[in-house]
Amino acid sequence: MRNREKISGNIDWVTVMIYSILVFVGWLSIFTASAGEDVSTLLDLNTRYGKQLLWIGFAILLAGLILIIDAEFFSTFSYVFYLGLLLLLVGVLIFGSTVAGSKSWFRIGGFAIQPAEFAKFATALAMAKYLSALNVNMRALKTKVISMGILILPALLILLQNDTGSALVYFSFGIVLFREGFSGLLFIAVLMMATLFITTILFSETLVISVLAGIVFIILIFFKKYRKNWKPIFGIMVLSIAFVFSANYAFENVLPAHQKNRINVLLGIEQDLRGAGYNVNQSKIAIGSGGLTGKGFRNGVLTRYNFVPEQSTDFIFCTIGEEWGFLGVSVLILLFMTLLIRIILLAERQRSKFSRIYGYGVASILFFHFTINIGMTIGLAPVVGIPLPFLSYGGSSLWAFTLLLFIFLKQDANRLNVL
Repeated sequence: MRNREKISGNIDWVTVMIYSILVFVGWLSIFTASAGEDVSTLLDLNTRYGKQLLWIGFAILLAGLILIIDAEFFSTFSYVFYLGLLLLLVGVLIFGSTVAGSKSWFRIGGFAIQPAEFAKFATALAMAKYLSALNVNMRALKTKVISMGILILPALLILLQNDTGSALVYFSFGIVLFREGFSGLLFIAVLMMATLFITTILFSETLVISVLAGIVFIILIFFKKYRKNWKPIFGIMVLSIAFVFSANYAFENVLPAHQKNRINVLLGIEQDLRGAGYNVNQSKIAIGSGGLTGKGFRNGVLTRYNFVPEQSTDFIFCTIGEEWGFLGVSVLILLFMTLLIRIILLAERQRSKFSRIYGYGVASILFFHFTINIGMTIGLAPVVGIPLPFLSYGGSSLWAFTLLLFIFLKQDANRLNVL
């Protein structure tokens, strides 16, 4: 009993408070975006705000359950969680239902569960479990291959479900790998690939390849110290050229048409305000109409009357922007940034390597969702369909993010018991 009281006293209540505020703000936004003129009861399961309130209740119970479970449970069964979620990801491909073009859901009566959301916390646990093992050498090729395998397996299964947004989240684990000693060359390589992909879309293959050849020519002619290393430089150029051709082919022939249209709209190649660019255009109008202080609670005309598609899920940020204005979204962003910084500080004070790595996994996933979701709503990122943590409508995402965060809070509360 004393040990439990000691652990409960060690819980970081500041993080719990921020979580609670974000969940409450999310529910208010869902309520205002989905409630009609007459509201008979808040727990009306025929409405989105009623279902979300029920899911919040279960999320609170889930958080409480996590905090009373032994902290070692999550470390011990990390691989079990991971393998179980992989099986569910395979199962949803066979038995799942298709929603909004993605075969990612298990239907249970009037409710739906999305395994891809829960796979994120399971992958964070598995990554922490593997990298914290005593015999793991961070510089060894074997470690890098296995680490990438842990990330790639769920990402590929989610891609097969046609859920590109959830698959892209696994790139965020690069922050974890970098923190644990992986070379920064990995980030440089990813940045170069992204740059080449975008320039290949914007310009012709011939022009991009000519520029690459020109850069190599300048390096070898004007920088004498690099002449001795011409072979690796030439090899990088060949690989880059191969990537340009493959990126162009993938964009034109592999990428689904709606995603290709969204990228074209984002890059300014197309102006499709009635098609691929409609959601983002309406979202920016709604956010802009909020002005400095917003229109007030339930006074957002654009979001209340469905002028913005998905205004209670992927585009919930524009609901907040219209009703609470620049000041409101600034406070929201400040809350998120405080949460992320808090998690990183908590991760750095861990005595357990497992807890530290998992903490960085939590921060990385939340940061990716937060950045990309808000970027989508203001036209700075392609619309890939990922929720805003703790705010967007949906039981799967709320429960998954609650699991993700409170498992770490449990690890942190137990840190003084780690020798």
